[in-house]
Amino acid sequence: MGYRLGIDVGGTFTDLLLFHEETGRIWRAKTPSTPADQSIGVLAGINQVCERAGISRDAIDSIIHGTTVGTNAVLEGKGGRVGLITTIGFEQILHLARGQTPGPLAGWMIMMKPDPRASLEDTVEAHERMDARGRTVRDLDEADIRAKIQGLAERGVESLTISLINSFANPAHEYRIRDIAKEVAPRLPVTCSYDVLPQFREYERAETAVLNSYIRPNVSRYLHNLESKLKSAKLKAILNVLRSDGGLMSVAAAEDKPVNLLMSGPSGGVTGALFIANKCGFPNVMTFDMGGTSTDVSLNQGEASIGRETNIATFASQNTVLPIKVASVDVRTIGAGGGSIAHVPALTKALRIGPMSAGADPGPACYGKGGTAPTVTDANVVLGHLPPQLLGGKMKLDIEKAEAAVRTVGDAIGLDVYEAAQGIIKIVNESMCGALRLVSVERGHDPRDFALVAFGGAGPLHGNALGAIMGSWPVIVPPAPGVLCALGDVSSEYRNEFTRTFTFTVDKTTPEDVVEAISELGKKASLWLTSEGITGKAQHIRYEADVRYYRQGYELPIVVNPEKLLKGFSPLVNEFHRTHQRLYQFNMDVEVEIVNLRAIGIGKTKRIKLARKKKGKPDPKSAVSGSHKVYFDGSWLETKVYDRAKLSPGHVVKGPAIVLEEDSTTLIHPKHKGVVDEYANILIYPAGK
Repeated sequence: MGYRLGIDVGGTFTDLLLFHEETGRIWRAKTPSTPADQSIGVLAGINQVCERAGISRDAIDSIIHGTTVGTNAVLEGKGGRVGLITTIGFEQILHLARGQTPGPLAGWMIMMKPDPRASLEDTVEAHERMDARGRTVRDLDEADIRAKIQGLAERGVESLTISLINSFANPAHEYRIRDIAKEVAPRLPVTCSYDVLPQFREYERAETAVLNSYIRPNVSRYLHNLESKLKSAKLKAILNVLRSDGGLMSVAAAEDKPVNLLMSGPSGGVTGALFIANKCGFPNVMTFDMGGTSTDVSLNQGEASIGRETNIATFASQNTVLPIKVASVDVRTIGAGGGSIAHVPALTKALRIGPMSAGADPGPACYGKGGTAPTVTDANVVLGHLPPQLLGGKMKLDIEKAEAAVRTVGDAIGLDVYEAAQGIIKIVNESMCGALRLVSVERGHDPRDFALVAFGGAGPLHGNALGAIMGSWPVIVPPAPGVLCALGDVSSEYRNEFTRTFTFTVDKTTPEDVVEAISELGKKASLWLTSEGITGKAQHIRYEADVRYYRQGYELPIVVNPEKLLKGFSPLVNEFHRTHQRLYQFNMDVEVEIVNLRAIGIGKTKRIKLARKKKGKPDPKSAVSGSHKVYFDGSWLETKVYDRAKLSPGHVVKGPAIVLEEDSTTLIHPKHKGVVDEYANILIYPAGK
């Protein structure tokens, strides 16, 4: 039995978690990220975690890596130069985009269409045409497109995208152009839109395929460099990359379709949170990942909720987004984190939090690195939620500078420094609860039916307060909450989706036709899993159909059982009606239409087994490391401080209490308690529960 290593690279820190498959022991490490070359930070972290575990690097069997390389390329506008080939007459498809504008009511005033990742200069038209059923209307002019590809190569494009109108129904012309491109410019990487997104809606398909080409050079260079350095360091481990939907893919697959990595980071957190929650016996959970600049939330019922469109903000403006139609964990992100800056606009005199952040440099005022702006972290220091010394005394916080920063807010709105700090915390908590309501109440779910998993560097500090506002119990704080994304990496499975557009109302097709089409997709999913080394019983195929009311603009994914479907459409239609009623509170008396079919290939990996200990006595006095005064709702309370490393299963920590560990701090409020379970999670409940 060997070692499995999860690596999550963030903007500020690289988190690592080493898991021993036989004993269930876990070692963790956190090292500064190295944006210029992320592999440097990765290798430094590998050396650190191996030293802590007392093993050599060649003892690691597998490495699962979550990366932000592709995301950073989009956010910073530093991807490769992309050439685009589309059907004649559709040269400006990326410029026209979509007509919808986001909320609020006047969203059209601030919304900016994204600058295309493929410029008009690098866009050429192919003389060809297919109809919506995949029949050739106009043959491809091969001589013309050969000359145009030659011109793109000479102009210096770094990758090529082929996205033809109606190619979702028949990719023959896309594939022929790809073959010609390989003859003309064999070193030029080519992306066919059919291979990335074989579905209708030509703008989203083109945008997704172009983005795949845009980040492809960056991701390819990084993965090649990382593999090379791992080999040089004599690491024999198999390297896999975490997809946006929480699944795994090989390096070769990641280089071919890097667009599937754009939400790699958040997906690791959701996967890790679900793994912990299921172990605790709470399959229905909301996840709450609070970092330095942003907070990610999601709602999940037993497994990760998967969305199929992701909006990526560009480097130019947060009001400019790229709609990317790839499978990814369904996460909502808001600009609220520990480093978010509190400010009082002169016009409204109303206290605001974020989205501006102090970042890591200079950081919050309490860090003593030159920061003077009042942040959420400074407010927590002023209130005593964070003791003046963290990490066993390794990190000291400057209370005076934190108070000076927060006092500027209090002076602006007529409050003392403690009232101002409490106001900052209450507002940021309400902002994060607003995000939780978006994924729960607005989708027909009662948050009181869900537990809340709090993780990230700042999540456990605010988790108790959010649980009280939402009525979500217990609040689960896993061990090492700051590196939970890395735990998600090591507990992930292989996953990929295969789709096709199948646009028929249920009265115009037959169950046999649907089953035949979806079974073909299942075969593709099985072949892909086999190519990834997953065979036999380790393969699992799940089927879905995207369904809508006839002429409706958007569709809902409904799980399909092919065997039951052969008996008729009634179960599929009834489930669609139920889902639509839950989400929108009404149904329509019109025909139901199937839009897309999907097969999801899941490759089972060896499940990790966490160490499990018997519960002992409830008194946690052996873990008390001191006491500290904390400000709660207008008064100061003497609060015990606990060393989490000394807490054991069965311990009951009565609030108010502060629990310290290496990568995070947990705050338990008065009239609440934290129960340590057999997996060393802290489960926070109201005292009466």
